[in-house]
Amino acid sequence: MRKISAVLLALMGAIVLLTGCEGGTPAKPGPSGPGLGKTQEPVTLSSTGREAFQKLYATAHMWAPDARPYRLQSDLFKDSSGAGGKAVIWRAGFASATRRNIKAFVWSGSHSEDAPSFGVSSGTEDTYNPSNTSTQVFDIAFLKVDSDKAFEVAQQHGGDKLMKQDPKQPVFYLLSWNPKQNSLLWHVVYGTSEAEAKLRVAVNATTGEFERVEK
Repeated sequence: MRKISAVLLALMGAIVLLTGCEGGTPAKPGPSGPGLGKTQEPVTLSSTGREAFQKLYATAHMWAPDARPYRLQSDLFKDSSGAGGKAVIWRAGFASATRRNIKAFVWSGSHSEDAPSFGVSSGTEDTYNPSNTSTQVFDIAFLKVDSDKAFEVAQQHGGDKLMKQDPKQPVFYLLSWNPKQNSLLWHVVYGTSEAEAKLRVAVNATTGEFERVEK
């Protein structure tokens, strides 16, 4: 009986060991990545004006096939000074002659709660008045120079001095049509608003040439 009991105890011990080996210790998570390890924080994207405009233009044409742009502007956003011609948020206004309305569209590269929805979103429609100087539409064929090139030109005409004084100097970009000289211009604005700009440089959006210092 003692021998049988000893054998049974040995067998039970072996079973326990085998069970432990099969269950094992939960494997440690591997390197983080899509579907692996812990969830990563959403990435914030930034874009040049022309890149963002292409996305906005495509969405605007879903709203109205004859939609034409009259304005493109970047927003200042946290952790992004706007230097280098890129921004996290871009806004564009489009007008439709057939619908007789204008509509704003926004591209956002942020998932933050205080930013517009990630990707492209749109606002409400408003009445379009072709004679209104603030909504003068332009042909996209004039947009050949991107905002990063406009920034480089602006740097050569006073922007570099401001950036040396303050590497985090806010910069935003405004693209609009100039009916007097029949040209599309990038306005590179150093400051938090047009009213409080330290420097404002106009660059031709078709040729990339320096036009003038506006302030």
